[in-house]
Amino acid sequence: MTILSKKEISDLQKDSSDITNSLDMPSLTEELSILEKESLKTDFWEDSNQAKTVMNKISYIRETLDTVEKLNQDIQSLSELFNSIKNESEQSQLLDEYQRLRKELNEFLLRKFLSGEYDSYPAVLTIFSGQGGTEANDWASMLFRMYTMYFDKKGWQYTVTDILKGSETGISSVTIEIHTPLSFGMLKREHGAHRLVRISPFNSQGLRQTTFAGVEVIPLFNQNDENISIPDKDIEFKAVKSGGPGGQNVNKTSSAVQITHIPSGITVSSSTQRSQAQNRENAMKILRGKLWRIKEEQQLKEISDIKGTYKVAGWGNQIRNYILHPYKLVKDLRTNIESNNPESVLDGDLDEFLEAEIRMK
Repeated sequence: MTILSKKEISDLQKDSSDITNSLDMPSLTEELSILEKESLKTDFWEDSNQAKTVMNKISYIRETLDTVEKLNQDIQSLSELFNSIKNESEQSQLLDEYQRLRKELNEFLLRKFLSGEYDSYPAVLTIFSGQGGTEANDWASMLFRMYTMYFDKKGWQYTVTDILKGSETGISSVTIEIHTPLSFGMLKREHGAHRLVRISPFNSQGLRQTTFAGVEVIPLFNQNDENISIPDKDIEFKAVKSGGPGGQNVNKTSSAVQITHIPSGITVSSSTQRSQAQNRENAMKILRGKLWRIKEEQQLKEISDIKGTYKVAGWGNQIRNYILHPYKLVKDLRTNIESNNPESVLDGDLDEFLEAEIRMK
């Protein structure tokens, strides 16, 4: 019979106390009050994406405060009940409650690993197909489905800001804004090349084929973020016809925009808003994130030091294999986390992989 120990209860209380102290609850409460006042302004919803970000942050802070309060109450109740029972067999009956609370607390403790400068920011995730034509475009669309299913399971709000369909099937590239706070910290190590090995459904000979797709993850910066300043002279702006993401959300006006950063040659598009000004703002936010990523990877002092056409680190930066044939395995090459159920992973079950990445030094 497994016996619940006093030390396990004590460690649970200590971990709960540590995370409560590290979160600075009074500051969170004050920030929540400020954001709630902002959400009541008459022009709050004029920029819908910015409004979504604020509302998600309100929801996140409320959830944080409520979770901490409930965890502390439940852990205190468990401790009092444990101490009131002297019979070991009766104490062992509290084991299920202890395990539940330990699991919830461990998940919540992940937040202490998200202490990077921009980990609290919303994110922009871009998927682009590698070489291989139809096969690569199909793999990119599979990754798009995997990530959006993960976002849906987590209740994260997101917007597809740009999508380029493949010539025959799948997608060539897609950009997604995730409006939930901490999403950049949660997703940032998904950045890199993802490798698929399978029997190609597009190969009449039924041969095994290896395909790559790239994933880029950047923080979604605010419009006026002073740390990522881009001179107007370095920007080329163009209005383009919009195709939109499809369905009833197709933008039927000429409000879509394309912005090029002249020194680096990086081009960003946005087409989801009906206002050209809003699309331009969205594109600039994404451009700031891309330039920040390059600055960090190349260890440059200033954004202005970025010169020449930049290509996202690709096939030499492979992070995960998805093998569907001759055996089934998904393996992360950095954390060595594995799953023998690739179908589940491709259906958005990414928690084990992301949590291991977050704990990476």
